[in-house]
Amino acid sequence: MPDLRPLLRSPYFSLIVGVISFSLGTVWTYTGRAWIRFHGWVYRAEEPTTYWLAVAVYYLGGVFFIGKFLYLVT
Repeated sequence: MPDLRPLLRSPYFSLIVGVISFSLGTVWTYTGRAWIRFHGWVYRAEEPTTYWLAVAVYYLGGVFFIGKFLYLVT
């Protein structure tokens, strides 16, 4: 099994995770449904509080990881 520690320490890993997370938040906002681990799909019309909490976690996670990338690069 290859050693993945250098990859995980790379600042570009944070950038990739951040962009994916922010993009998923955008897609979930547009479609009106979000995937929650161990819960499945949550729809905006059926469970608005849970839906918006999940979307906010995706957005904030993306902002955090992109910020971490910017911190590590500069």
